[in-house]
Amino acid sequence: MSSAQTALLERPTASSATGVESLALYRAALWVLLAANLLAGWGVQWDIQWHVQIGRDSFWIPPHVMTYAGVTLIVLVSFGVLARDTLRRLVAGRSSAGTIQVLGLSGTPGFHLAACGIALTVLAAPIDDLWHRLFGLDVTLWSPPHLLGLFGVTVNTLACALIAREAYPARRWARHAGIVIALSLVYGSLALALRPSGRLAYLYGGVWFYLSPILGALFLPLALVTAARLTGRRSAPLVVLALAIAVGVIGVNTARMGFAIVQPVSVIQEEIGKDPTSPIAVSHAIARKNGSTPGSAPGGNLARLLAFVPVLLLAALDPRRRPVPATLVYAVTLFAISGFTLGRTPAFQPMVPALGPTVAALLLTVGMALVGGVAARWLADRLRSSPT
Repeated sequence: MSSAQTALLERPTASSATGVESLALYRAALWVLLAANLLAGWGVQWDIQWHVQIGRDSFWIPPHVMTYAGVTLIVLVSFGVLARDTLRRLVAGRSSAGTIQVLGLSGTPGFHLAACGIALTVLAAPIDDLWHRLFGLDVTLWSPPHLLGLFGVTVNTLACALIAREAYPARRWARHAGIVIALSLVYGSLALALRPSGRLAYLYGGVWFYLSPILGALFLPLALVTAARLTGRRSAPLVVLALAIAVGVIGVNTARMGFAIVQPVSVIQEEIGKDPTSPIAVSHAIARKNGSTPGSAPGGNLARLLAFVPVLLLAALDPRRRPVPATLVYAVTLFAISGFTLGRTPAFQPMVPALGPTVAALLLTVGMALVGGVAARWLADRLRSSPT
C-alpha cells in the first residue's frame, strides 16, 4: 500500500473523501479560529482588570472592542465555512463528504459546533448590556450573561479540537498541535470561570474555602483528560497546562500595556464607596491585604508552578486508559495544593478551616472528581466518534 493510501485511511471519516480544496479551507479556518479566540481571550482578561481597576464602564471600552473584534472574526469564519458548504450543496448539487445538514446549513460537525458556540456568545452581548443597565456597573463574572458568553467561547474552542481531527490525518503533528492548543483555550476558559470562588472563600471560609478545587475537580478534567485521549499522548495534559499559563501571562501583560496606552481615569474608589460589600470592593480588600493587583489570581508564580503537580500525577496514572482514577488523584492533589497556596496568603490565612470542614470539602472534591472523570471520558469518546 502506498504512503498516500495509508494517509488517506488514517484520516477520520469526516474528511477522508473531502476534496483538497475543502481540506485546505478547513485547515486555514481552524488556525484563524484559534488566533481569534486568543484575541478574544486576552480582551476578556483586560476587561476583567478594567472592571476591577477603573470601574467606569460602557460597551465601547477598549477591552470590549478587543474582545468583540475576536468574536466577530470567529463568527465570520464559523458561519462563513457553513455558508460555503451550503452554497456548494445548493449550487453544485453535491456536498463534501463528512458534512451534515442542520437547519438547512451544511458543514462538518466541527463547524456546526463552532457556529453554535459563538452564537451563544453573540447572544450574551445584548443581555450583558441590559444586565448593566438594570443592575449597575459593579458586576461579577458569575452573572448570567457573562457565564453564557464564556460557555459559548468554550464550546467554540472545543469545536476547534474536533475540526483539527476532521482536517488533518491521524498522525500529522498539525492535528496534535491544533487539538492541544484548542484544549488549552478550553482549560483557560474553565479556569477563568473558577476565579470568583476566591471571593466566597474569603467571605465565608469553612467548606467555601475549598470551592475552587471542588469546582476544578469537576470541570478542569474536561480539558486535561480529553487532551490525552484525543491525542493519544500521555504528556498532552502537561502541554495544555503550560500553554494555558503562557496565554494567561500574555493576557496580564496585554492588559498592563493597554492601560499604559489608553491611560483611563479610574473612578473605582467612588464605586467601592457606594457599596463596600460589592464583589469589586471585596477584590480590592483581598488585594490590599496580599499586596497584589486587584483582580489577579492569588498565589502568584508559586501557584503557577505548583499547578503542575496534580497534572503530573494525572499524566502518571495515564488518563488515556484510566481517566476516572487519574482524575481522582488529580482532584485530591489539586485540593491539597489549592489549600496550601491559598492558606499561605495574608488575606486567606485567617480563613483556613478546621478539620471538620476540610474533610467535608475533601469528600465533595472526590465526588466532583468522579463526575468530572466520567464526563471527560464521555466527552473525549464523543469527539473521537463524532457523527458524520
